[in-house]
Amino acid sequence: MTQSTPLAARWAALPARERQLVLLGAALLAVALLWWVALAPALATLRAAPARHKQLDAQLQQMRTLQAQAQTLQVQAPMSAVDARRALEASVKPLGTAAQLVVMGERVTVTFNAVAPDALAQWLTQARLNARAVPSEAKLVRNGAGSWDGTVVLNLGPR
Repeated sequence: MTQSTPLAARWAALPARERQLVLLGAALLAVALLWWVALAPALATLRAAPARHKQLDAQLQQMRTLQAQAQTLQVQAPMSAVDARRALEASVKPLGTAAQLVVMGERVTVTFNAVAPDALAQWLTQARLNARAVPSEAKLVRNGAGSWDGTVVLNLGPR
C-alpha cells in the first residue's frame, strides 16, 4: 500500500486537464492494443477466407479425382506380365531416345536422359494406368536444362 500512496499523491497533484490527457492516452493505448491483438488478426482471417476456401475446394476436387482413379484401379482385372510389358513399351515410344527400357523378368528399368518434366509425369501416369506398373525405385536428378535424368524401376505382373 505504501507504493500506491506516492502514485495516488502524484495523481491528485496533477491538474484536471492533465489527468484527462493521461486517461485519454491510456484509453487510446487500450484501443490500439485491442486492435492489434484481437481485431486486426480476425479481420485478416476474414479477408483471406474466400481465397483459402477456393484453394481448399480445388484441393478437395483433386483428392476426389485421385480417389476415383484409385477405385478404378482396384476393380481392374489383373494384367499378365507380357501384356504389361507391351503396354509399357508403347508408353515409352513417344519419348523417343530420351528413354530406354531394360526388362529383367517382372522388373523393368527405364533410363531417362533429358526428359521434360511434363513428359515424365505423363509417362508415369500412363505406366501406372495402362501397364499397371508399380514404381519400386526411382533415382531422378534435375539437370541444368530443367529436364530430368535418371532411372525408374517398375514391377510388372499380376497383383
